[in-house]
Amino acid sequence: MPSRRIASSKVIYLSDVPGLLSDKDDVSTLISSITTLEVEGMIVSKGVSDGMIPKVNSCIDALRQGVGSAHLLDGRIPHVVLLELFTDEGIGTMIVEED
Repeated sequence: MPSRRIASSKVIYLSDVPGLLSDKDDVSTLISSITTLEVEGMIVSKGVSDGMIPKVNSCIDALRQGVGSAHLLDGRIPHVVLLELFTDEGIGTMIVEED
């Protein structure tokens, strides 16, 4: 994985959705932060489905390879990376390895 070779602290994935949603039909249910264990549970319970599964699995793989955090962001939003990284609340979903 390229992110491990360059010792990344973050990996960012851009998509056409706001991030992970607790209700996939309601964008107001954006999950701002979640652990790998929690997101794996969402996959099993079908809370994560379709095209988000490969993205989430890539995030989990990156985290297990030593990346500090993985971010799922809506690439349609101007300056989305800056909004995620340089605001307290962020704008997408950050996935981290559980302690």
